[in-house]
Amino acid sequence: MKHIIILGDGMADHAVERLGGKTLLQYADTPYMDMLARKGRTGRLMTIPDGFLPGSEVANSTILGYDQNKVYEGRGPLEAASIGYDMAPEDFALRLNIICVGDGKIITHNGGNLSTENGAVLMHYLNEKLGSTDIKFIPGIQYRHLLIVKRASKHIVCAPPHDHPNEPWQSLLVKPEEGWEDKHEPIIGFDGKPTGEVRMTARETADLLNDLIVKSQALLEAHPYNKDKAAKGERMANLIWPWGGGYRPSMKTLPEKYPQIKRGTCISAVDLIRGIGQYAGLDVVKVPRATGLADTNYEGKVAAALTALYNQDFVFVHFEASDEAGHDGNLALKLKTIENLDHRVVEPIYNEVKQWDEPVAIAVLPDHPTPVEIRTHVKEPVPFLVWYKGIEPDSVQVYDEVACVNGSCGMLYLTEFMDKFMAIK
Repeated sequence: MKHIIILGDGMADHAVERLGGKTLLQYADTPYMDMLARKGRTGRLMTIPDGFLPGSEVANSTILGYDQNKVYEGRGPLEAASIGYDMAPEDFALRLNIICVGDGKIITHNGGNLSTENGAVLMHYLNEKLGSTDIKFIPGIQYRHLLIVKRASKHIVCAPPHDHPNEPWQSLLVKPEEGWEDKHEPIIGFDGKPTGEVRMTARETADLLNDLIVKSQALLEAHPYNKDKAAKGERMANLIWPWGGGYRPSMKTLPEKYPQIKRGTCISAVDLIRGIGQYAGLDVVKVPRATGLADTNYEGKVAAALTALYNQDFVFVHFEASDEAGHDGNLALKLKTIENLDHRVVEPIYNEVKQWDEPVAIAVLPDHPTPVEIRTHVKEPVPFLVWYKGIEPDSVQVYDEVACVNGSCGMLYLTEFMDKFMAIK
C-alpha cells in the first residue's frame, strides 16, 4: 500500500453568516472531496498538543507523527534546513517576516504580498545595514525569511504576526521568558556535550531583537522599493518581525519511525514545510511556479506528487493558499482555493491512482483552521477523510467540519492519525 497526504493549510473554518451559516467547506463546490468522504471514512483530528500555539510547524509535524514535546524547536530551524543553512550548535534561528505596519499597528503579516525577488533585495539590504559576524539576514521566499543570531537564547516570548492583525506592534515586542530573564544557558554540541560557551540571557536576546526591529522600520521605509510603494498608496514592507526561534532539532526520520516507508517525498512552496520534510528524511521537491498562494502551480505539484508516488511509498503534498486567504480575511479567495484543491488536486490524483495495480491510500485534511472572519489560526479539531480501494465506508456523505463529526474514525489526537494511516496495508 502506498500512502499520500493532501494537505490544505488552514482550509477548515467556522460558520459564516454571509454564507447562510455554512462553513466554507460546506459552501464550496467540492465534488471529489465529498465523493472520497462518501466512499471512504472520516473523522476529526486535534493537531495541537496542550501548551503549544496552533502554528503550522506544530500542526504539520504532528500530522506526520512527531511528538512535539520531544522534537519542537520552533519554525526557524525548520526553515533554515529548507533554505540550506547548516546550523551550528551556537546558532539560534528565527523565522523573520517582513510585515506591513501603519499608524502603529500591524496591517498585514506578509508585507503587502511581498514577492520573493523583492524580499531578497530587502533582506540583502538589511544584512548590509544590520548584519554582523553574529547576526545574519538570510533570504527565503516572499515575506518568509530567516534570521540567525549567534549565542542567543530561545527562552523568549515572540508574537506570531499573523495572530495579531490590526494590533499595536510595539506592545507585541519580544519579551524574556519568565524565569530565564538573567540566566545563561550552556551551548550543547552535536555530540550532546557542552562546548564550553554559554548563550546570552533571555533579556539580552529580547533587547537585541527589539533593537533590530525598531531600527528596521526607518531603514526599510527609506528603501527605494518602499518609497515607490508609498508614492502609489500601496502597502509597504516596512518592518521586520522575528519569531518562532529555536536551536537545531533532533528528529527521527519517517523511514525510521514507519518501516513501511522505504522512501518518500515532500512537496510544498513553503520553506517551513520543506524543512520538516528534510528533517523527516523525505526527498524535497521544489516545483517551478509554486508560490504558496492562490496562483500556485497546482498542475505542476500534482504531476510531481504522482511521479514520486509511482516510484516511492509515501508523499506529503502541501498547499498553503487557503491559509493565506484566511489570514487576509478574503472570503471569496479562500472559497476559490478550496475549490482549486478539489478540482485541480484531489480530482486528478484520485483519477490517476484508482487505475494503479498497487493500491494507494489517500488522506485529505487541513493542519488547523484559519477562520476567514478571525484571520488567525485557532486550536480546534480539523476534519479528515481517508480512502483506498476496498475500504468499508461509513455513513458520512460529504466532507466538511460538521459532517465529519459523525465519521467512524471518531476524534483522533496528535500522532494517532499518522500511526493509523500508516497501519493501512
